[in-house]
Amino acid sequence: MLKYIVILFLLPLSLMGQEDFYKNRVKFTKADSLRGALSPARTCFDVEYYKMDIEIDPLKRHIQGYIDMEFTAVEEFLTLQVDLFSNMVMDSVIRLDNLEELEFRRSFNAVFINMGNRIPKGDKKTVRMYYSGYPTVAQRPPWDGGFVFDKDREGRDWIGVACEGDGASLWWPNKDHLSDEPKGMDISITAPKELTCVSNGQFLGEKEIGLDKKKTEWRVTYPINNYNVTVNLAHYEHFQEKYKAFDGIEMDLDYYVLDYNLETAKKHFKQVKTTLSCFEYYFGPYPFRNDGFALVETPYLGMEHQGAIAYGNQYKRGYLGGMIPSDMNFDYIIVHETGHEWFGNSISCNDHAEMWIHESFTTYMESLFVECTRGYEDAIRYLKNQRAYVLNQEPIIGPLDVNWTNWASSDHYYKGALMLNTLRHSINNDDLWFEMLKKFHEMNKITNVKSEAFFELVESETGRNFRPFFKQYLNYKDIPVFTYKLKKKKDKYILMYRWDTEVEDFNMPLGIQTGNKKIMIEPTRKWQKKTLDLEEVGDFKVLEDLFLIDLNPC
Repeated sequence: MLKYIVILFLLPLSLMGQEDFYKNRVKFTKADSLRGALSPARTCFDVEYYKMDIEIDPLKRHIQGYIDMEFTAVEEFLTLQVDLFSNMVMDSVIRLDNLEELEFRRSFNAVFINMGNRIPKGDKKTVRMYYSGYPTVAQRPPWDGGFVFDKDREGRDWIGVACEGDGASLWWPNKDHLSDEPKGMDISITAPKELTCVSNGQFLGEKEIGLDKKKTEWRVTYPINNYNVTVNLAHYEHFQEKYKAFDGIEMDLDYYVLDYNLETAKKHFKQVKTTLSCFEYYFGPYPFRNDGFALVETPYLGMEHQGAIAYGNQYKRGYLGGMIPSDMNFDYIIVHETGHEWFGNSISCNDHAEMWIHESFTTYMESLFVECTRGYEDAIRYLKNQRAYVLNQEPIIGPLDVNWTNWASSDHYYKGALMLNTLRHSINNDDLWFEMLKKFHEMNKITNVKSEAFFELVESETGRNFRPFFKQYLNYKDIPVFTYKLKKKKDKYILMYRWDTEVEDFNMPLGIQTGNKKIMIEPTRKWQKKTLDLEEVGDFKVLEDLFLIDLNPC
């Protein structure tokens, strides 16, 4: 998802770790736990495939239809939980193997389905869930989730959906937990026939229904996050080009834009190939080749819908024309949301608490795009520009098992990206760093991971324990403070230094400059001293553009 800036004024809090921080800040409810936790009614089954067949009525802003959910029993069970917002109606549930209508009950936004008899471990079953209702309408998409019923400049229907955080269950019933992605999905949308329907994956075809409706069918052939499932309806024009990857394999690039923006889009979207090329260079092949890559013009700013990226940046540079250095002329939405195909869509987290895996890596990828196209110095300048948006109001990792998405700031974007840049320069070996980034994606592509997977890789590849580093940056709200004294003694300068951090064994290597020489030191929380060969005090500099730290000269 794209990032945004919100500043909240919080009461002062004593220094505390992630768990205590959120425990003292938020009271979680049963509804939060039903949505965010993996209860036995969720862990007892594994979703294999969804089939969506729905009709969208733009005039009434209404949805009706059914979802087939094919699953395998992980444990023997009688009752399973799916999720559907309470403003939507679960009309009936049918077991397709025996056509039995099943009983179900609601608890907040959760629906508990009684399977009629205990399902043995290993059995595969499919339930068909008929539902209908008026889905949540987003008031400020994509930052609050829901459907978007808008009009283009010609006054014609222009419809989309964005539901990261709030969840796909605001518009269709599913096991709405990040840890369980289906292996694929069929999507069939019936809508007014004058509208073109664009969804995820491969376009299978369309057929007219009666005089005024049309059914459009799509197929996703890879695992997909539920929040990435999308539908777009508008007066679209479609154009296509080919992209040849590093390994010589060609892939279709599909673009769906409002008809009156066709010529503008053909010029503006030329930067897509460069974006894909850069990210393939750093992270390996585009993860969803068989389903292709698409940009779809939307009435909201953007979203990383897998293989059908929502694009609403109005064909401007940067973020609606701003937020990136003025001499850089690329479209932020294209770069950021394309980056999510690797981090967020291919590598996905298991819990919203660890959304940094999606957002920190993708925001850091923006700087890699700059490094790829303009060079290292401009990449550092790009990251330095983001420092102003780091607020240090809360830990980057949120509370587990409650679907927490109400961050007070965008620190899991900017701060997380700058943390990764800090890690790069602490390791101080670019060959190893880029090798490690590519290896992380290659090892974990098209899977769900926990933060631990990256911690273990860094430790194994560097031979160094960086866990105190991650603990400070991810589990505490404050960044490390480098406290130092520089005093002259005869013809030498003595540097006294240490880290001030909550994490007791924090020992991050740090770069400093003495005259024209750059060297690495290894501060800990204990005072150390080093003799520096300086002609004058002004020749000493902490390389703070490369490290996300605060300085405390004393």
